Amino acid sequence: MKDVHLIGIGGVGMSALAQALVDSGCEVSGADRSLNDPSAEMTPALAALAAQGVRLFPDDGSGVTGETTRVIVSTAIEDDNPGLVKARALAIPVVHRATALAEVLSGHKLVAVAGTCGKSTVTAMLGHILAAAGFDPVVVNGAAVAGWSDGGKRVGSVRRGRGQWAVAEVDESDKSLMAFTPAAAVITNASADHFGLEETEALFDDFKRKVSGPCFDCRTDQERPQNVRTEAWSSSFEYEGATWTVPMPGAHNAENAFNAVRLARAVGADAAALKLALASFPGVERRLQKVGMCGGAVVVDDYAHNPAKLAAMWSALAAAFPAGVAVLWRPHGYGPLRKMLLQLAEVFRAAIRPQDALLILPVYDAGGTAPFRRAGRSRGNRGVRSVARGRRGASARARAAHGRACHGWCARSGPPASCKAPCFGLTRLARRRDAVATSTCARNPRRIRRARSRPVWDRRGMPPQARR
Repeated sequence: MKDVHLIGIGGVGMSALAQALVDSGCEVSGADRSLNDPSAEMTPALAALAAQGVRLFPDDGSGVTGETTRVIVSTAIEDDNPGLVKARALAIPVVHRATALAEVLSGHKLVAVAGTCGKSTVTAMLGHILAAAGFDPVVVNGAAVAGWSDGGKRVGSVRRGRGQWAVAEVDESDKSLMAFTPAAAVITNASADHFGLEETEALFDDFKRKVSGPCFDCRTDQERPQNVRTEAWSSSFEYEGATWTVPMPGAHNAENAFNAVRLARAVGADAAALKLALASFPGVERRLQKVGMCGGAVVVDDYAHNPAKLAAMWSALAAAFPAGVAVLWRPHGYGPLRKMLLQLAEVFRAAIRPQDALLILPVYDAGGTAPFRRAGRSRGNRGVRSVARGRRGASARARAAHGRACHGWCARSGPPASCKAPCFGLTRLARRRDAVATSTCARNPRRIRRARSRPVWDRRGMPPQARR
């Protein structure tokens, strides 16, 4: 492929694909909405791509020319995107990101990692231990791995390899995992996330039938890691008569490591080499990643965005920090939040201890979710500014006020001039186990009188404001 143009090249999946294309010898260009402002600083991924000769453009269609041979998009790209419209006008072939990645990896034996939770960590672990075992695999992951960026010169979620094997995280959120035909695979789990559970299960069943070699399906497989132990910031398990050390906290990471190890063993890797490599695994960015200290507290970054991931994250942090954790969470996408709202509330009720706190940011607009935004509203979180839910018969009361642990201000008016530490629309979840509620605008605090027994959604697909 020559002169390939990626729309949305700054995204996690698209930047990884761009790096893989560069490694395969393609001439790559790309556009991203973050480049629409010339004064804005590039993200590390975009800066790394630019340093390797990738031509970057604002998301206005200017990067698509008559010399462009192919345009690549992800599911998040809207139909009216300027680059996509121009590509169609010029009759330039448009392909999905997963199709392009499958072509790049077609010369390798592919090990695919699928599942609702744990994909990025298992992919990173598998790539790391196979490399140590001498396989030298190409790895395309959904998150950056420490040491893979070569000091910022490369996109950190891609490992360049010259071996016959490739490892890739494949995505179920848009069903693009069906573009791959793996030689081996693991399905880590299945839960309702982007789709209902029944549809998700059916999707993984269809994917499993495409795997030509060993496939570990953790949904039905009875084999589990034995004698799992967790400590402050590590875990361990027993497998094949040996104890395997995982330098990451939480029982879920012990299971992630177990899946990586047994898949590596299935493709012929030496157990002793794998064991040493796992103990030196450097970790994955934004997966329980320690990033610093603040006021004497350890700051941890994690990408958990669905109920199962949030439950695992909170369990690991609660074990590591018995004195309490304060979680600052931003929902990822309007559509997923709508589907998972009740399950999220149940997870938070079960997880939050009296010494813990939860602060919720406005919804992150992940793209491709326009139908879930309220009509007549600009992008932001106005439509979900205040939602309350409690058990049947229970009241959920919350009051916004300055000087409390959580400030809040509405997207329309902005923060009060007197506020020295606005938190950009933060809302507060009541700590009571029987009630979940958000705050209202701090500029005009009002009490949420009573939570409904369940959320009421309007016909546009967004929750109405809680009654005051």
